[in-house]
Amino acid sequence: MADLYLKNLESERRQLWATSRLKGLPKDTPERRRIGEIDRLLAEHRGAKKSRAAGAGGDAAED
Repeated sequence: MADLYLKNLESERRQLWATSRLKGLPKDTPERRRIGEIDRLLAEHRGAKKSRAAGAGGDAAED
């Protein structure tokens, strides 16, 4: 199944990054700060996804 949350975050990040690059925005603008926040959210989501996958496999092996 498609991970729509992940796809939406990645899409928003690409759009903000393109806008930032096109306008030459400095790092302290709201757009660039949002990119940093999205990066953090993506890392958390991918980490949680990996731990759920590892946890599901580990639980079955212990039973």
